[in-house]
Formats: sequence, structure tokens, C-alpha cells
Amino acid sequence: MSLSASCETVSEKRTLSSLLAGRVVKRPRQEDAHSLQQAAIQLLEQQQNLCGLLREVGNTDPWNVFSELKPTGTGSTLSSASGALLVRELWRRAGQLGVPVAALSVKMMVERLKEIILSEEEDQTRGLLSSSQRVQLCVLLESSRELLSQGVLCPKLLWQEYRRDQRVPNLEVVCHLHFYNILTLRYIIETDEDVRQWLVSQVKDLCSWTPARGGEDTKKMLSTVVGVLVGVGFELSSRPAAADRKASLLCCSLLDDVLFWLLDTVERSQTPRCAGAAAELWIEMFDASLCGVSASGETLQRFFTHSLTQTLTYKPQLTVSDAIALQSEWTFAKSNRLLTSLFRKLAVIFSVEQLLCHLQQVLETHEVNWKHVLCFLSTLLVYNPCAQLSLRELLSKLLSSAFEGYDLENMITAFLLARQGALEGPAVFPSYSNWFKMSFGGGSGRHATSKKSLVFLLKFLSDLVPFEPPQYLKVHILHSPYVPVKHRSLLMEYVSLAKTRLTDLKESVEDMGLYEDVSGEGGASLQGQAVQDVEKAVSLFETTGRISATVMEASIFRRPYFLTRFLPALLTPRMLPVKADARMSFIEALGKADKIPAGQYSSYVESCQKQRHKEGGAVCLDTSDEPVEVLRIQLQEFTQLLVEGSEGEVSAQLSRISHTLSVVFPGRPADPVGRTLIELHTGAPLCPELHVTVINMILRNFCQCLLNASRANPPNKQSAWASMFVNTLLSNTQLLSGLIHRLWDLFHNQASSLGTAHQLGLAAFVVHLHACTSQGPLVQLVPPTLPGPVCVGEALNAALVCSTRADMLFCVRLCVAALSYGICRGDSVPQEQRQDYVLSGFYKKLLYLIPRLSPETRATPVTASGPTGEPLGLWVSATDATGTWRETAGSLWRHPAFRQLEHTPQYQLPLSEWLAMELRVQRGEDTLSDPERQEYQQWACWELYLSRPEEQGGCGGDTRILCSHLLCAVVDQQLSNHSVERPDLRVSATGTCLPDILARLQELVYEMEVTDLYHETSRPDVCDLLLESVSQRCSSSAPPGVGAELSLQHALNAWNRVMLALPAVLLVKVKSDGGRTTVELDALIEHVNQLQRRACSPVGLLSCHLTSHFQRGVLCAAARCGRSREEVNKAWSQISVRCPLLLVSAAHWWECLSPVLSSQWRRLCDGELLPEQLQLLEDCRKWACSLEGGLAAAPAAAALLLAVSLHRAWRGSVRGEGGLSALRPERSTLHRQVLVFLLFLCVKDHLSSLLYPQERSPRGVADLCSHLLVALVDCADWLLLFQPSGRGVYQPIAMVMSDEFTRLMPWAFYSLLLRQSADLQRRAVRTPGFLFTAVLCYVGLLQLFLEGQVPEPEQVEPFWILSHAKQFLLRAIPQTTLSGVSSSRLRELESQCADLDPEVAAALSVHLDPPSLSPEMDFL
Repeated sequence: MSLSASCETVSEKRTLSSLLAGRVVKRPRQEDAHSLQQAAIQLLEQQQNLCGLLREVGNTDPWNVFSELKPTGTGSTLSSASGALLVRELWRRAGQLGVPVAALSVKMMVERLKEIILSEEEDQTRGLLSSSQRVQLCVLLESSRELLSQGVLCPKLLWQEYRRDQRVPNLEVVCHLHFYNILTLRYIIETDEDVRQWLVSQVKDLCSWTPARGGEDTKKMLSTVVGVLVGVGFELSSRPAAADRKASLLCCSLLDDVLFWLLDTVERSQTPRCAGAAAELWIEMFDASLCGVSASGETLQRFFTHSLTQTLTYKPQLTVSDAIALQSEWTFAKSNRLLTSLFRKLAVIFSVEQLLCHLQQVLETHEVNWKHVLCFLSTLLVYNPCAQLSLRELLSKLLSSAFEGYDLENMITAFLLARQGALEGPAVFPSYSNWFKMSFGGGSGRHATSKKSLVFLLKFLSDLVPFEPPQYLKVHILHSPYVPVKHRSLLMEYVSLAKTRLTDLKESVEDMGLYEDVSGEGGASLQGQAVQDVEKAVSLFETTGRISATVMEASIFRRPYFLTRFLPALLTPRMLPVKADARMSFIEALGKADKIPAGQYSSYVESCQKQRHKEGGAVCLDTSDEPVEVLRIQLQEFTQLLVEGSEGEVSAQLSRISHTLSVVFPGRPADPVGRTLIELHTGAPLCPELHVTVINMILRNFCQCLLNASRANPPNKQSAWASMFVNTLLSNTQLLSGLIHRLWDLFHNQASSLGTAHQLGLAAFVVHLHACTSQGPLVQLVPPTLPGPVCVGEALNAALVCSTRADMLFCVRLCVAALSYGICRGDSVPQEQRQDYVLSGFYKKLLYLIPRLSPETRATPVTASGPTGEPLGLWVSATDATGTWRETAGSLWRHPAFRQLEHTPQYQLPLSEWLAMELRVQRGEDTLSDPERQEYQQWACWELYLSRPEEQGGCGGDTRILCSHLLCAVVDQQLSNHSVERPDLRVSATGTCLPDILARLQELVYEMEVTDLYHETSRPDVCDLLLESVSQRCSSSAPPGVGAELSLQHALNAWNRVMLALPAVLLVKVKSDGGRTTVELDALIEHVNQLQRRACSPVGLLSCHLTSHFQRGVLCAAARCGRSREEVNKAWSQISVRCPLLLVSAAHWWECLSPVLSSQWRRLCDGELLPEQLQLLEDCRKWACSLEGGLAAAPAAAALLLAVSLHRAWRGSVRGEGGLSALRPERSTLHRQVLVFLLFLCVKDHLSSLLYPQERSPRGVADLCSHLLVALVDCADWLLLFQPSGRGVYQPIAMVMSDEFTRLMPWAFYSLLLRQSADLQRRAVRTPGFLFTAVLCYVGLLQLFLEGQVPEPEQVEPFWILSHAKQFLLRAIPQTTLSGVSSSRLRELESQCADLDPEVAAALSVHLDPPSLSPEMDFL
């Protein structure tokens, strides 16, 4: 070869194939093979045009093999056959180049990545690929994963080549490499030294861009990055290597960089909108479900703890003094929503105790950002109602530590945290004044243990004075700490310093509002504060009906503020409404309490009149629409959040709603003691128009929210939004009172105006209201138609009446909706809480209404032993617009969960309650006809309740128990009809179902009586049952008094009306003894003596109807015996001796009773004459009528019977005076006894005329008493009438009169005696035993005055009787003889008089022990 040729050959560009061909003849040595391969790889790395390189080696198809890949329609991008071809092609080309196949595949893949990224113009601001680019990338990575599985791809070499080619890696490409398990993010973070420069910036850019589409892809990439960073940075290993520690620190640093960027963004923005979506998107990454995939639970907790610490300690530039001054601006409502959202995310996986414990550790070990710390505390309190107790415990620990070590840091921390909690309102945390008083207001406080502790506290408060807002200084002054008297000067030094500071701030303690407002605003004017005080005072007055104690105290102890600020704000001239509103009523109440100066009030009235004339007589209306409009918008946003927002966002929105409601309803107690009592005025709601508007808005919004939420999920699948909604309303007692009034009005008065949607929503609202207030406020109905205060649910249950068809239909629809919702909602809570969502009152209403309105349900057995079933069907049925209420009620009735509740005592409808409901039904407006009602009642009594066990509210198969229940129900109905406070609150002329229940009672007692006749049993018969029932009913444990007596009389009168409707024969027993039947009167006699005697009207006399009923019962019972006539005589002999009241009544009414009893006796005994004892009554009547004509022979009857006959004959006439001459007491003992009994009857009439002047009393009764006294004055028998014991033959009078009249006999004694002539009084004084009776009656008269039981007749003043009785007794004592009574009994009376009237006691003593004529002998 020539040189030129050689040169030409050298100068020519030779191809790689020619070079290789020239060396084919040479067999390379073994050591040269490796060098040759390294040279080929180096050439491959330096070659930028891979396609040109492939052409040089003679490849006819030089294109990148990855470019030929296309996505398939199947789920896999690359089939196994295609993957094998791709690997084979790579091996072929690598063999052509003489390089490792891994190096060639990496080079081709990187070049293909570059092609994909540059195929479209990329938006550098977002760092995201287009959809077509993303598809191509996925195809490439899928093929790469196949290569990796076959060992022809090196991931580490791939990252090296990619980083060499790309100055800033694409975050989406990196994430996809991680997704396809080609290169993990952990490896990239650990190996890439420049990861800090590109990762953080790309994360920020990705957060800052909000795409129209692909938002989920962005969140997926961010959550992947966060998950890997958290896993690497916070995962603990037992023996971490140096590289692992370095990677962990790097990941923590990267996360901190993004967190600090977030906090800076929030700090710079005044509103969340200014911060854009970047911060919100990154905050979403703090979610256990998003970033917890790549990390364990413990790792996630360490990450959240670290992030929370970094947030609380970020840029600690604010000092404690700054925190004190600016604290009021850092409440939850005023804080940036992004910051509160961050805190909520960080706190979600921890308990409240853990969070507060960590907060305490951070405060003790770090310099903190006080704004973030206090904002975090507010967020924790708002979102976690249970945090209040934990915060109290933390504050207690901080104060204990502070006083134990005199640590100022713990002290200031406690004060800042307590004030921050108070700033969120009393629903979240107690007011600052309450906390300060609880901590330092008592002698048991930590500061009171020693002088050093007291000095420490006062020195601390003094150091705060230059920085304190004036509100807190006023609290410290008005509620100063407890200080022993000897150290009072130390406190006065602080008070003086605080007052000086208030003076510098141009504030005054006297100008402090009546109601604490430590909101920290500090900018409200004095007049503005007074206006707020007036609004709250008027609101409280409107709620309670009384002037609040705060206002009354201010009128005395803070008089300057009350007169110069409060009253002028209250008495601002305005156009007065036509009807007095709450403000006018409050002003009037203050005027009556003499709290408004007369001149100031007159000026106010005059100014109001001028204002009215000026405005043309217009009426003042409340048009405070601004808070209402704000509330309307907030409720709309709340409705949207239910669909789109998270539970935390819902809770935060409810906090804002609560704040707005506190403006509309300002009058709420700061710290109620015990369970609040709300008065529910059932007559007319007391809410002003503005409050009604707001409450209607709240209820409508709840109904709409329920419908929206139910479209997506049933109640058991929904969030706790409804409970949170209702709990928000409960923090304001005034609002809760208005809600209860409005619901009562809707249920009770406006039920017909409520549609299906309203019924569903209000039913669910009441369910949650009941569940949330089970331990909350109690409700007292006004007027009090319930036994006492009840929970909210039971109060609203009382609004649902079932008296008419319309009432029943509304009640069943509402209760079915409430029970369906409650059972379904309760399925999502623990077993022990499920009953909170089922109102027992509503459940019992359905147990009553469904069988009544749907006869087909009566056959459903009351068993529920199977599984509870799926409750979802209940709510679906309740919300089905195409179904009827019968179908819905039937579905609920048959549901096992519904039936199981009936086995729980509180949900059982006992027979007594069923009867009470049935008796309230108006027969004329009932949905059932008379035959249908009879059929239903018989089913309920005989089939349902008679066989039901007693522990389940039934009768256990005992007809006597059923009879007792029916009796009590009928008596209760009688009482309620005559009561002023009717339980149903509706008076209807159509009548109740009392006749129907009474018919069931008659059916029952008839069957019982017939059964007892034909089946001898050892059980008590019907008579015993009836009389025992009334005895138990009338036995009261109440203390004796007028109220107890009136209650007994009402109950007996009601029972008597029921008894008159039953067969008379049931009241008298017939017993068999030795084959002989006899009349048994013991039960009847005891009943009359113990009960009827106390309820007679007039006193001592049964009514004619009742007397006739008893008499006919005796005759019917005797007719069942073998010797009827003998049994009647025996019975009346017992009555004469043991039951004088029945004897007196029979003799009194004999003229009316005689035809009735004679006719009945002839009917029972085939025309026989009346028995002798009954004929004796007729003989006595005739004798009494004929006595005036001359002394006729008296019948052989008891003196009492003769006296009653005379009393009846002479009643209302003056002819009795002539008849008295025929009865001479000195001639006959019988005459004397008759006259004494007659005097007793006349005295009884005289007392009745004094006590009850409205009743007709016999004419001339007082004169007749005087004539009888003239006839009896010389004998001592008449005195026995006025002695409580030892009456002898006159003892029957105690069994005739009531206890009330017996107590008034001393009054009758002197009332009768003082109106007699002087001569008759002298004769009475000389009667044996008169002194004992007179003193005894005087003692009784004094006791009547002391006990306040003195009658007040119209004819004479009570004190006139007392004073003249004393004068008469003092005159009579020296004139009386000591015969007729023992001196020991007189000594007892003397000792009683010594305590009541010493003057009378002294006169008695002198009379009993006259002075001796020989003092010397007395001395000896």
C-alpha cells in the first residue's frame, strides 16, 4: 500500500463495520475482550444520535425499538409475546454493537423518555404531562418493567443516564417510575445528592397548579411523595446505619421545607382565597388514608407529632406580652381557616389527652409561636367538645406546678390557655370570670396556702397590669382573689394599681357591663356596652319572667352605672308597640320594684308619646335583618358542605352558625348550675317574631339537609352531622326554649299544615334533640299538666294528642317516621346507645295507635326472638312517596327491632297508660264507629292485656287486676273532667270514651260476679275488690291538711259516680257458713266509716243516691240468703250500732227511699212487707211529724234515730220549738239523749252555715240550738258533745262527723255559748263539769288559731270569738265548781294553758289552789 493511498485511506471516514472487518482476521486475546467492550460502551455513551450509530453498524431498521410500542385495547400494555420479541431485538442490536444489552436498553429508554417529554410543548409552571404523553409514558414503563423482569434493564444505570440527560427531573416521570416498581422514590432520595434542589420546588409548583382535569392525578402524586418521605424520615429501625440516618434527616428536612412554605403562605394571606389552592392542596396531604399507605401507624403519628411541633414553634417572634394583648384576635372564628384546617388534620389521629400533653411538652421545652399555640387550642376545643374537661385538668396541673415551684412560665401558660378557652364562648369553655373565681375565689385555692403563694399570685397579676386588656383587669377587681383579712393590704395594692391602669386607659370599673363579655374586643363604647346589657337583661326577663339577679344587684351595689348607663340605654325613647313587648314588660317590672326614679320614668313616657305623634302613630317593629341574612347564608353553605365537605368542615361551619345565633339570642347563662329548667308555656308561645323567623329557618334547613343526605345514604350510613347540628343549638338556652315552643306549637296546633317532608325532617330533629338532651335541660309545662319536669323528648310527646281522627293520623305518621329514623340511626352506634334514638313516648303512641287504626296488626304476635334484621328497609319505606302510612306502619310493626323494644320496661305500654289514652278520645270525632270501638276495646282488654304478664304491664290472667285498672282509669277521668288543669288541653263538647270504658267495666264485673256464683273460690269476691280498690286509691301518704282532704273528697266523689253505675248487689258480700248464707257487712261498714264519712256534703250525711244504692245492695244480698227478712233485720241492727252515718242518712232520706226500697223488697220477696228494722224507720218518721200535736209514744228505736227523724221533720221550719216542750229531759233518759243528739245535729248545721254560706242551711238553726240549750243546760250531757273522748252513749257522733268538723267543735262551743243570754250563761257555768269543757275548748280554739285553721264566717270576725271567749272564761272560772271532774285532769289543762295563755293558766291556778287564810300556818 502506498503512502498516499495510506493517507487517503486514513483521511477517509471509515465506518465501524469496516474497522471491525479489518480486525476479523485477528483473534483477540482474552485480556483485550474486556477493553474492547468498554470502548464500545464509551462510544455508545458519547454518541448522541443512536439511530445514526445503528446505521453505521449496518442495521437496516435503525429506529428505537421502544418507539414501535403501541398501547393495546386489553388491560395489559405489552403482551408476553411482544415482550419476548422486544428482548430478542435488544439482544440482537446489543450483539451488533458489542455492548451489554442493559446498557443499550437504558440508552434507548432514556432517549425515548426525552422524545415523549419533548413531543409536546410542556407547561413549565405545572410540571405535568398531557394525557397523550402520559399514555406513551405508561406504555414505555410497562415495557421497561418487562425488560426488568428478564434482566435486560439496569434501574441504577437508568437513573444515572436520566439525571445526566435531565438537569431537573420531571416529578411525574419520577412518580411513574415509582408506580411501576422500576425505580423507587426511596432509592432516588437516598442516591440523588441534588434532590433538595428539584423535589421541593416541583412539589410547590404541583400544589400551586389547579387543573381543570386531572386533580386526582395530582393528589396521587403528592400523596405518593409524602408517603415515601414520611416512611423514610420517621420509620424507626433497631440499628440504623449512617446512610439511613442521613436519609431520614433529609426526608424530615424536605417535609419541613414544604411545611414552612405553607406556613409562610398562610401568614402572608389575609384570607384563604388569597392563599390560593396550593396551601389547601398540601393540607389535604396530612391525611392518614393518603400518606399512611407507605408508612405504619406509629410512623404516621411521629410525623404528625413532628409537624405539629414545627408548626407550634415556627418563627417564635411574638412575646408573652404580645400574646396577652393580641389574644382576642386569635380565636377560632377570626383565625385563618387554612391554619385551623391544618391543625384539625394534624390532630385527627390523636386523642385530646395526647394533644394537650404534647402541647404542654412543647411549651415547656421550646420557644413557641403564641399565635399558633392559641389558635391550635381554640381549634381543639371547637372540634372536640370533650376537650373542655381535659383542658381543665391541664390548667389545674399547670397551676399546681406554678405554685409548687413558684414558676412564672407555668403560671402565664395557664392564664393564656384559660383565656383562650373562654374567648370561644360558654358552650366551649367556662367564662374567664368563672375560671378565675373557681381557681382563686375561695379559701381552698392554691394561693391561700401560705403568704408566699399569695404574694406570688399578686406579684404575677401586678406584672401583667401594663399589658392587660381592660376587660381582664375589671374581672380581677370585681372578682378579686380570696385573701385573708391580715393580708388584705396586699390585695389593695394590686387593686389600686389595676384601677390606675384602667384610668390611664380611660376605662372604669363602674362602666363594666353587667354581663361579662371577655371577648377581648375592648373597643366597644360605654354606651354600646350598656345597650348590650339591656338586650341581655330583656332577653333573660322574657325567658324567665323575672328580673335577673345581676340587674337587681347592680341597682344596689353598682348604682352609678345602673343610673347613668343602664337606665338611659333601657329608657331610650321609641315608638311603643300596640301590644306590650318584652322590653315594655321589663320596664314595668323595674318600675314596680322601685328601681326607676319617678322623674326619669315620666320623662321616658313623655318622650315615647312625642315620638309616636311625630311618626304619625306608627308601631315599632323589630327589623334586625342583618344577622338573619348572615345566618341564612351560613345555613346554605352548611347544606352544600353536607354534600361536598368533610366532617371537620361541617363542624367548623356549625361553630360559625353558633356564633351568629348568639347574636340573635344573646340571653344565655354563662355557667348554668345543674340541669337547666325550661318553662314551656303551652297556651301561647312567648317568642318574639324575630326569634320565630330564625327558628323556622333552622327547622327548614334541617329538613332540607335531611332529605339531601338521605338521597345519598340511609341514616345509619350518614355522618354525625345531625347530632352536631342539634348540639350546636343546645349551647343557647334561650334558643332551645324557642325551639321547644315552636315544635310544641307545630305539633299541637298546626299539624295539618305540615307536609310529608316536614314530618320526616321534624321527626328526625326530635330524635336527635332527645338523644342530645337525655342528660340536658328539663322542661316544665305551664300550666303543669305533667307530674313534674321531664326531658325534652317527653315534653314534645305531650304535644301529640290522640283525641280526634286528624290528631291520630298526624301522630302515627310522625311517630312512624321518628321510630324508623331512630332505629335506622341507632344501627350505627354501640348497643348501649341505641335506645337514646328511640323516644319511649313516641313508641308507646304507636303501640296504641297502630292496632287501633289497623285491625290487621292486632293478630301480630308480640315476639321478637329472631335477628333484628336490616333497618335500612324501615327508612326506605318511610321515605317512599308512593306508599301509604298503613304500609309504612305495618312494615315498622312487623320489624323485629321494633318488636324487641317492647320487652324493655321503659318502652312497654301498660294497661293504665292505654286506658288513659283511650279515655282522651273524643267519641264524636273518633276514626272508629261505636261498634268498631267496642270491638277494639274488647280485644285490648280481653285478648291483649288480660293474658299479658304483670311485669309487662298486663294483668297476668287475673280479671281482678283488670277490674282494678278499669276502676282507676274511670276515676282518673272523672277527676280530670273536674280539674282546672286538663291533661289534653282541649275541651270538647263531643264527649270522651268514658261511657265505653264504663261499659267494659260493667261487662267485666258482671262476668266476675256470675263466675263467683257458680264457682266457689277462695279468692276475694267483687265486693272486696271494689272496696279495696277505692281504699288504696284514697290512702295518701301526703301530710294531713286542707289539700289532702280536698283531694280525698274529689277522689271519693269520682268513685261514687262510678259505683252508682255498677249493680248495687256488688257492694255487699254474701258468705256461706255451714250451709247457710248470710249477709257480710264488715267491708261496707268500714268503707263508710273510714272514707265516706270524710267526703260527705253536707257534713254527716251521705247523698240520697248513694244511700239508696247501699240500701238496695243490702236488700239484694239478703234476698240471696235463705232467710231474707231475718238477714235484713240483722244487717240493720249492725248498721245502727257500727255505722251511724248510714243510719243517719237513711233516716234523713227515708221519705224518698221508702217507695224505692218497698218496691224492690216486694219484687225480691213476692210482695212481703218491709222487714221490721226498715219499718222502724217509717215509724220514727211518722212519730217525728206527729210530735208537735202532743206527746206520742216513741218507737222502740235508738235515740240517734229518733233525733235524726225529728231533725228531718223540723228542718226548715219553726214548728220544732213547740215540739220541744213534749220532750222533757228531766222526765226520761231517752228524751235527754234524743235532745242531746238533736243538739249535735243542729250544731253541725250551724257550723255548716258558718263555713259554707253559699249552701242552703235550715232556717232558724241558731235559734233552735238556743232552745235546745235552754232545755239541756241543767244537765251535763250536752257538754259531752264538745269533748273529744269519754262521750259514752253519744260516741256515735264521732262516727258521723268528719275530722275537720270535729276539730272545729271548740269554735262551735264558744260561738254558740257567746250568743246566749247572760242568765243562760250563768246556768251553764253552774253545770257540773263545765269548767273542764270550757278550758278544753279554749285550748282547742287557741290551737286552731296557731295552726291557721280558724274559719272566717261573714257574720263575725274570728278574733272577736277568741277575745270574747277568753273574757267569758276568765269570768267563769271563779264561778264554777270543781265537781264533775278530777283535779288531775284540770292540772293537765292548766299546764297546757301555761304555754298558750299564761293569764288563763294563772286564773286556773288560783281557782284550784285558793290562798290560805293563815299565812303563818302555811309557813309552818
